[in-house]
Amino acid sequence: MIASPKSQPMAPQEYLEWEEQQPIKYEYINGEVFAMTGGTLPHNSIALNLASALKTHLRGKGCKVFMADAKVGVSEKGSYHYPDVMVTCDLRDQTARQIVYYPCLIAEVLSPGTEGYDRGDKFKHYRRIKTLKEYVLIDAETMSVECYRLNERGKWELTAYSIEEATTQEAELEVEFTSVDFHCPISLLYEDVEFLPNNEQLAEGQ
Repeated sequence: MIASPKSQPMAPQEYLEWEEQQPIKYEYINGEVFAMTGGTLPHNSIALNLASALKTHLRGKGCKVFMADAKVGVSEKGSYHYPDVMVTCDLRDQTARQIVYYPCLIAEVLSPGTEGYDRGDKFKHYRRIKTLKEYVLIDAETMSVECYRLNERGKWELTAYSIEEATTQEAELEVEFTSVDFHCPISLLYEDVEFLPNNEQLAEGQ
């Protein structure tokens, strides 16, 4: 994300009307707007793999799957974000045209520039969404998925999935998202993704 040059804080409705006139997407946080920057090709592939798998799984079940062009609102007063993937099964979102307010699952594909924010402040914002049951973080550089689930006591619990945890090649590790009764091999999320050797990853990050 890149902060907008606009100097004055914006009201939520002002932001929504202003963004409609812009050529790119902006997130809205505490009265400020932030331009959304493009991700890498592996980042895009992972988000597409997840969204496609969820779409197939949820077809005919009254849920909708959205990718990065869809905006989620923490409330009508903000913040507003563009998750990589989200699912809503709430009737109140079925006729929405611009904003999803009641998602049950949100997933972000991590990148070096946004990982700290996705784990920290963004997750704080998302936790204010009362319908949210799972928050998923997918690493774009290794086969690693972290799933935060809201338990019956109202606490967020972490379940981590890593290909290194698979015990045999025959029984590949499966990722599970309980909010939408979905599970799949972790490799499905990384289909068509080629990982760089560590030294090449370091060179690209310089």
